[in-house]
Amino acid sequence: MKLKVGLPKGSLQESTLLLLSKAGYNFSTRERSYFPASDDTDLQAILIRAQEMAGYVHDGVLDVGITGKDWIMENGVSVVEVAELVYSKVSFRPVRWVVAVPESSDIHSVHDLNGKRIATEVVNITRKYLEQHKVQADVEFSWGATEAKTPDLVDAIVEVTESGSSLRANKLRIVDTVLTSTVRLIANENSYNNPWKRERIDNIALLLQGAIAATGKVGLKFNLKKVDLDEIQAVLPAMKKPTISPLVGNEWIALETIIDEFVVRSIIPKLKKAGAEDIIEYPLNKVIP
Repeated sequence: MKLKVGLPKGSLQESTLLLLSKAGYNFSTRERSYFPASDDTDLQAILIRAQEMAGYVHDGVLDVGITGKDWIMENGVSVVEVAELVYSKVSFRPVRWVVAVPESSDIHSVHDLNGKRIATEVVNITRKYLEQHKVQADVEFSWGATEAKTPDLVDAIVEVTESGSSLRANKLRIVDTVLTSTVRLIANENSYNNPWKRERIDNIALLLQGAIAATGKVGLKFNLKKVDLDEIQAVLPAMKKPTISPLVGNEWIALETIIDEFVVRSIIPKLKKAGAEDIIEYPLNKVIP
């Protein structure tokens, strides 16, 4: 038996493969091939556009897939959302679908969209958003280059953004947020009811979440005299309490903890001054609570 896995092709592809690698699942891709090889013989992978993933998982063509909450909603299908995975193509934060207009536009709120023309990839989401605000507008599907369609072709766009920098670069102004979305690990309902497949899907979810939790963190361990412990703990941030182990003799102990990588440069000098010795910093792939 194989677990058929859908991996997102396109903007999420590189960050997803890197995250999977940290989680312990290595996939090798070749140019023009849509079937990555896996080092796990239980997995059979295919690259699919995130926009299409939910439909294939719902239909049972795929057992499990990775896609955005936005595309689950846009497709309007029923799937099992096994885990929320907060990462995107360039960062570890949610993305937003926003209404954007030219800087000089007289559109300043959702109600100003009444009677206007809007281009977007998420037609269904946009129509629901307008309906909630009791606004009537013409929503058309955009095949790409959406940011270039205002003001000559449409009055406004609904586009996805992480930081808004691309919109600003195209002299567009954000009017409102339509939807905030994160990546999800989704499963077919029948597949998730199969004990063999469910165990493997849950394992993937656990390890992916562990890889995300480890992002931006490092392990730190060092030796110190027992008498210096209170002073060192006062300057040492930790996820929980640090692990303390006795060394040979009664005078020295070893301490190990996990901290945010960006504070290491300021913490290590303080630890050294407080009496820490043999300080070792090491990278983390996964943190499992």
